[in-house]
Amino acid sequence: MKTKNIFLTLLVVVFLFSCNKKDDENLDLVTVATPEFVSKSEFRKMVDIVAPQPIKQAGKIYAYGDYIFVNDVYKGVHILDNTDPKQPKAIKYIVIPGNEDISIKNDYLYADSATDLVVFNISDINNIMEVARLQDVFQVYNFRIPEEAVATDYEDFNWGTDILIGWKLEQRPREEVEQNIWIDRAVFDTAVMAASAESSVGTGGSLARFQIVDNYLYTVESHEMTIFNISNLSEPNKTSTFYAGNNIETLFQAEGYLYVGSTDGMYIYDLVDAENPTKLSEFIHWTGCDPVVVDGDYAYLTIRGGNNCGEQESVLEVIDVSDKTDPTLAERYALDNPYGLGVKGNMLFVCDGTSGLKLFNRNTPVDLNLVRTIADVQATDVIPLENSLIMIGDNTLYQYKYMEDNISFLSSFSLN
Repeated sequence: MKTKNIFLTLLVVVFLFSCNKKDDENLDLVTVATPEFVSKSEFRKMVDIVAPQPIKQAGKIYAYGDYIFVNDVYKGVHILDNTDPKQPKAIKYIVIPGNEDISIKNDYLYADSATDLVVFNISDINNIMEVARLQDVFQVYNFRIPEEAVATDYEDFNWGTDILIGWKLEQRPREEVEQNIWIDRAVFDTAVMAASAESSVGTGGSLARFQIVDNYLYTVESHEMTIFNISNLSEPNKTSTFYAGNNIETLFQAEGYLYVGSTDGMYIYDLVDAENPTKLSEFIHWTGCDPVVVDGDYAYLTIRGGNNCGEQESVLEVIDVSDKTDPTLAERYALDNPYGLGVKGNMLFVCDGTSGLKLFNRNTPVDLNLVRTIADVQATDVIPLENSLIMIGDNTLYQYKYMEDNISFLSSFSLN
């Protein structure tokens, strides 16, 4: 009996030791992201025009004529026929690896593709043609590593000849990571380094990084502005690239000025010399994700705190920009989880993330009155068009008809 008891005790000890060892091993594992990549030559052959596809992750939206373009983050652009806003129809999908932004002028679509700028002729929407590609014009392209990864192993990645198109996640011993491949996430979350007649121009949302002004396409990356002369629409020329600010996220143009939104604040540039914008001022605030729109003498910024954006509260700021050399804070309103925003007449539409779409009546440009919250939607960005409001969130496109100090529902279109 005594021997049996000793044997059972030993079994329990071995079992507990094994469990603890297994738990310790799990605690000593961390998630590592390894780049998935292709050669630049292979990458540049991946553009394609195909039938409508389910969207993976809805990004930015763009409106042009009777069409709505929806970015599929880093993958391409979905095209919807919006002739009838009550029943939009998916008609085409342009595969553009590494894409985030587009702009359109007179049926020519300009899209970033990681390091390149690609031009498409969309005059015949049923026969879209790639007509030009400017290679290696963007020195930096965004490709955020997965949130769950604490490190990345890019040992086999050649910065000069390869293009990063995705990430593979795997578990590795913490000791190995700390000794060999531990990284500063902030660096990689920001960017990945890589070696006039009347015209028709489309409209992007407040999260856009591309803006067309007359014969120039202005683009911003994490800290640079790159300018293209598009006088010849099918053969754009890069004119310059220069440092434009820190942690840049968005670009908005109004009345001869560029308003650059960054995680640190807002920068204002004049376009007196279109090829060489002059920085006039900067409005600095605490760290936070920061799209901006401008109407008259006032700019409206949403600042989203938390996560990768900052550690402060989330707010809507109203900035007096009547003096472009000295923008000043006019008012601040508390929000929950803001993203994009837009202005139409006396209304300000603010996408407050999981808290929905918020409608503010502008009694004055500074005095805002919250008149309605559409709380049953995830709101990411809006485009106030002439006759309707377009909003995107959670892979769904919503459209609304304007009413006096309000909007009414027109349609929702699932992109999945």
